[in-house]
Amino acid sequence: MPKLNDKTQAIHLCAAISLLLCTAAVAEPDEDKLGKSQNYPVATNRADFRTPVFRVGTWSNIDQVPNFATRVAGNDPAAIKALPKFANPPTMAYTHRNLRYSIQDYLDKQRTTGLLIMKNGQIVAEHYRYGRNDTQRFFSFSMSKSLLAMLYGVALEKKIITSLDDLAEKYVPELAGSAYGQTSLLHLMRMSSGIKFTERYDGTDDIARLGRALAGGGSESPVAVLRSLQERHSPAGEKFVYASGETAILGMALSAAAKRNLSELTSEWIWKPIGAERDGLWALSAAGQEQAMGGFAATLRDWGRLGMLIATDGKVGDSQVIPKEYLLNATDAAKQPRAFAPKVATNYLGYGYQIRILPMRERTIGFTGIHGQWVYVQPSSGIVMVHTAVFEHAGGAADPAPHIELDALWRGVLTSLGGSTRE
Repeated sequence: MPKLNDKTQAIHLCAAISLLLCTAAVAEPDEDKLGKSQNYPVATNRADFRTPVFRVGTWSNIDQVPNFATRVAGNDPAAIKALPKFANPPTMAYTHRNLRYSIQDYLDKQRTTGLLIMKNGQIVAEHYRYGRNDTQRFFSFSMSKSLLAMLYGVALEKKIITSLDDLAEKYVPELAGSAYGQTSLLHLMRMSSGIKFTERYDGTDDIARLGRALAGGGSESPVAVLRSLQERHSPAGEKFVYASGETAILGMALSAAAKRNLSELTSEWIWKPIGAERDGLWALSAAGQEQAMGGFAATLRDWGRLGMLIATDGKVGDSQVIPKEYLLNATDAAKQPRAFAPKVATNYLGYGYQIRILPMRERTIGFTGIHGQWVYVQPSSGIVMVHTAVFEHAGGAADPAPHIELDALWRGVLTSLGGSTRE
């Protein structure tokens, strides 16, 4: 082999370094921990649903998990409403800790599986990570709570639910006489029953106990778990305390009142009208009840369509899918009691009807789920951002950093696309 001269050696060295840098650039955060070498496997049982190596594969393919029952919320293939591309999108950037970053910078740092940014119903940016794609349905965790609240708007208009002032026991007689049974739907909607319900995601709290009952594990039924919780920490309607059990009751109540399952209602009332491009999936309890407190899966674009339904105050074209007045009552900070306002309900976010309210002057809301799931919406600017993720920790208490940067990204998107971040 001929000896390489110094110039040739330098060229080869530069090429090798460039290749190394390119390889490093395409590596995704914690991809080895998350199962890249196994092609992001799907869990083989319920117990591994949140195990790190199975998160990417499982949370985008819940219908492939053995013994994890799902039910289709069907779309209408003839009514699919294509999402056009935004012409000449601006360069989007955000500021975090006094430094300016691009969207790609964010994706290179955070464990994001999907990111969709829309303006007035048009796609500005769309990214998939960890081998995900536009046909996969991303599991929502608690984003499904906001979908349930949207169904309630239709149910009230149809008088299937008479009033949010009705007590839960009117629709779920199995709860009659219990603290939850004697709580109004409105107070459940705002998570303000005042009933002690622990939700720490440590496996020993009330949400774990209820989750085991819903999955058919142990000797308790979901109703038995809910009936056993009788102590109130404050009067109903007075204080926001996050409690997924209250959403579970709302789901039971709506199914009972309509005499139909939530999948059918979702399909007829929302999924077909928004022109969803793929069927949605509801995760089911062992008894066949949709898990309203955290169990819907949809493609990134279909989550975007749901966000646009909020952005247009419930309209799709000329059709009012969800009553506008109901949506304003559900999402407008000005229409919530003081205790539910942003920076009062929590240190940062407010709470409406099963939906988060951000502290901007312009109405800005979000569907949220553990481990970094969000659908952000600012109706006045027509901006929607969908973010699916596999953050290491369920919430921000253990590690607030990724959640803080995600909020900075949303603010940057608003600024880049003509929205408002003023508080």
